[in-house]
Amino acid sequence: MERPQDAVLRTVEERDIRFVRLWFSDILGTLKSVAISPADLEIAFSEGIGIDGSAIEGLTRAYESDMLLRPDPATFQIMPWRGEADGTARMMCDILTPDGEPAASDPRRVLKDALARAEAQGLEFFTHPEIEFYLMQQPPAPGEPLRPVDQAGYFDHVHRAAGQDFRRTVIQHLESMNILVEYSHHENGPGQNEIDLRYADALTTADNILTFRTVVKEVALSMGQVATFMPKPMIEHPGSGMHTHLSLFQGGRNAFHEPGAEYGLSRMGRQFIAGLLRHAPEYCAVTNQFVNSYKRLWGAQEAPSYVTWGHNNRSALVRVPYHKPTKGTSSRIEFRGADSAANPYLAFAALLAAGLAGVEGEYDLPEGAEDTVWELTERERQALGYEPLPSDLFRALERFEESELMAATLGEQVFEFFLRDKRAEWHRYREQVTEVEIASTFSRI
Repeated sequence: MERPQDAVLRTVEERDIRFVRLWFSDILGTLKSVAISPADLEIAFSEGIGIDGSAIEGLTRAYESDMLLRPDPATFQIMPWRGEADGTARMMCDILTPDGEPAASDPRRVLKDALARAEAQGLEFFTHPEIEFYLMQQPPAPGEPLRPVDQAGYFDHVHRAAGQDFRRTVIQHLESMNILVEYSHHENGPGQNEIDLRYADALTTADNILTFRTVVKEVALSMGQVATFMPKPMIEHPGSGMHTHLSLFQGGRNAFHEPGAEYGLSRMGRQFIAGLLRHAPEYCAVTNQFVNSYKRLWGAQEAPSYVTWGHNNRSALVRVPYHKPTKGTSSRIEFRGADSAANPYLAFAALLAAGLAGVEGEYDLPEGAEDTVWELTERERQALGYEPLPSDLFRALERFEESELMAATLGEQVFEFFLRDKRAEWHRYREQVTEVEIASTFSRI
């Protein structure tokens, strides 16, 4: 029987691949890469490729610097933007300790462990992300405003627009790498785009998101532009979210579907939502990991700021989309809190853990919010019991630090590094004196 790596070795030879990039992620979701020659592939599959892990933030401690990268042959794909001659391919990697054990600091391992816990209960976790980002002209000089490539809005068809050519090229590259796209369109903000990836198991989706970000940035640079996944790059325009549709399957059937139930949503689906809601303040730092993330969450414009759920309510943290009554696989929930800069491995692990806590604890689902939460007064929100999400990274980290669920889900090493790194980010931010402060205070006192 042919081994998965045999197909990779054969393709490398047949397609004249000269470089193979081994991709992995640090704890913050930054893509890392090591290039090897085809001659080293056999060793990479059997033994792993050694790297100095102490040079990668959060990967290991200085006195444990040696780590191994072991490529996953199922993720092998040729990188189309590198050209046909002297081709380049990539594989996602698992990070191992020198004795071949999974590294506690590997974000991909964190998600695989979370999926294994679900699998032990006969459950498979599927995700479908809607990824937003801004496309800008080349960065201006310091102090000058950002310049989007267009001034279009939601679903606008802009004739001969750079964005349309851009999205088409991105999609062609993605699909040539077997990453299927469902929709693409212009978003609300000028130069803002959205590309939605098709449903896949959560690990495949997380791998695909890292590839997606790379493809988007490579295509933008090739067109003399720059793409950013920053959650809120401009004050007056919407932030970039990553609304993600979630579903659990059990025995090949959608465990969130129940014929005849309200919204077609099963008891398990309702408990899963209840888990997402109850633990939302605890995992918010993971799904929204930057200081800037909270400028999006608290900037209105359909971003969720309160722990609510609803059906047609796009201000809710969790939404139950319309489903086709005769198509059980379409029952799902949409988590609207994550932004496009989240580490997908950690974010999906956190969401799965929170949802399953609701299922295992048989949490009751509170009443849904059908009013736009932003239009209610603070007193009305309090009367309805709508808890706010953390309003900034500092408050999010306070809730994260107290969470036994997050500590157990991420593991001690990832949990401690993430907390330490994000506290340092908040400290750097707090030290800054901004132009807004100078404009509002300097001449008044």
